[in-house]
Amino acid sequence: MANRILVVDDEKNIVKGIKFSLEQDGIEVAVAHDGEEALETARAGGFDLIILDVMLPKLDGLEVCQSIREFSATPIIMLTAKSEDMDKIMGLEYGADDYITKPFNILELKARIKAILRRSGKKNGKGQAEKSVHTVRGLEIEVDSRRVNISGKEVNLTAKEFDLLELLIENAERVYTREELLNTVWGYDYPGDVRTVDVHVRRLREKIEDAPSDPKYIHTKWGVGYYFK
Repeated sequence: MANRILVVDDEKNIVKGIKFSLEQDGIEVAVAHDGEEALETARAGGFDLIILDVMLPKLDGLEVCQSIREFSATPIIMLTAKSEDMDKIMGLEYGADDYITKPFNILELKARIKAILRRSGKKNGKGQAEKSVHTVRGLEIEVDSRRVNISGKEVNLTAKEFDLLELLIENAERVYTREELLNTVWGYDYPGDVRTVDVHVRRLREKIEDAPSDPKYIHTKWGVGYYFK
């Protein structure tokens, strides 16, 4: 079954270019040109990934991203202006999994898309979903369905939050530097910085920890990085 991607940007030439390029790879593409249309289309569901511009009419991309996170964990790549670092950080804070700056190379965008789709739909060597469950002190991670439960209640994580948690729990007690986490979870060619890791760890703690400021799962090794205890 073909992947389905929603592309949201008020610059119709950009949307047209992305749509054409993705369709050449056999991806089904839906489009939206303002925030309200984007939110309505996203609510209809069925998308494997959303490409979302920050600057949109009616509702801006950050508002749309935040609203989508209330009902969906679909991976989101934000499109941001090259000089607006705050847009990048806010996008991550609001639930985006990745960002790419304008103007961008379509090949770079496609590489980011493939990386996210690959990680959010892991297969084993036989083309079947891997079956594994990690259970630690009330925290349960179902690797095959990519679900997380705390004391029996499901927690809605983004794709990158899940990838980060999965890596840490599968390598419990190992301390990862921020650079190692950035390279492993986001990829060696990811142009972001370590603030990306800090934002995701903070969001993840807010979702799985009873007291994020005094975590029992994800700990900080001061001056080094993070580890799962």
